[in-house]
Amino acid sequence: MKSNKTLNGTANFHMGGKDIELPVFSATHGPDVVDISSLYKQTGMFTLDPGFTSTASCESQITFINGGEGTLLYRGYPIDQLAAESDFLESAYLLLEGELPNEEESKQFRHNITYHTMVHDHFKNFFNGFRRDAHPMAVMCGAVGALSAFYHDSTDINDPEQRKIATHRMIAKMPTIAAMAYKYHVGQPFVYPKNDLGYTENFMHMCFAVPAEDYKINKVLADALDKIFILHMDHEQNASTSTVRLAGSSGANPFACIAAGIACLWGPAHGGANEAALRMLMEIGTVDRIPEYIARAKDKEDPFRLMGFGHRVYKNYDPRAKVMQKACHEVLEAVGVKNSPLLEVAVELEKIALEDEYFVKRNLYPNIDFYSGITLRALGFPPEMFTVLFALARTVGWIAQWKEMIEDPGHKIGRPRQIYTGAAKRDYVDVAKR
Repeated sequence: MKSNKTLNGTANFHMGGKDIELPVFSATHGPDVVDISSLYKQTGMFTLDPGFTSTASCESQITFINGGEGTLLYRGYPIDQLAAESDFLESAYLLLEGELPNEEESKQFRHNITYHTMVHDHFKNFFNGFRRDAHPMAVMCGAVGALSAFYHDSTDINDPEQRKIATHRMIAKMPTIAAMAYKYHVGQPFVYPKNDLGYTENFMHMCFAVPAEDYKINKVLADALDKIFILHMDHEQNASTSTVRLAGSSGANPFACIAAGIACLWGPAHGGANEAALRMLMEIGTVDRIPEYIARAKDKEDPFRLMGFGHRVYKNYDPRAKVMQKACHEVLEAVGVKNSPLLEVAVELEKIALEDEYFVKRNLYPNIDFYSGITLRALGFPPEMFTVLFALARTVGWIAQWKEMIEDPGHKIGRPRQIYTGAAKRDYVDVAKR
């Protein structure tokens, strides 16, 4: 990756009796950054930034978020344009290669992904080691990590051709593994992929087809799920993406890195938020109970929190939520749910959040998780599968970020520092004298 950052002056500090000068770089979008990589060498001091909220861990050219304006760009393209005009595989190519594909590039990429969707036949035996009631995300963590044992011919990260093959395999096989995790969870036989179906249609077929009868793809539902996949594809240096990069910085194979990302995504504060938002709407139940829960949300002494509102990055309306809201209505209409109590609760909650001074002052706008849970439920997925679908989509972003890091000649193994506040140095005392 060729660096695009430009020098834009210096930042001057007076620390420990020394005048320190550090370079300042400008980005294509977003704030300037102070390069503190030489700070320890010059001063013997570290910086402290819990949660890395003010620290850029890398230079990236993939995704940009402006939380204040509610903007999300993939390689410069607004997310709403891609969700409306593109599809999952075209957007995946964009994230991986930096540009939208021409017709020939698109045809070749789609062929490569389609003909990598099968998994090794012995791989299905791997699932028998899990309990039948295992959470699908637990299965995903183990199954994806095991790919390196089945496809060890594409784990040499220093070989560009092996990196390319591993990339295609990961994107192609993730829907197959996710569908297998779902089938195992519900106690149905695995369904093999079909090469005459598109990426998202194939996934839905593997999830919902049964040997007893054919499964007919509903285009409205497939298009909505494809949009969900695009919306979740990447989101800058979030917790799971940072985990993938950190694992990859050690030289770990890509399958292991993605398994690490899945493990991080499973956290309820990250990928599990849409499941939590749906459960909250189900708990509220009806519109007439909303005032009670709004009062609880405002009560500092009450542990209840409104899930699906606010975002660590977005301080405006989540641009993905706008797309998701429209898709949600289309899906509910397509499946015949015209008077959904959950949707009525969701719409009323959204109205309150956009008008109530308490929420407006705190920038607690509805985010993508608010609507995606209802949509996925209407598509036929149980809440336990929500984060699995998130992982399926985010795999593209993880792979793109991993690929960018590996191809950056300046990348180093991650090694965060700390401020130690434990016991001071002391001498060992024999157990008889303690």
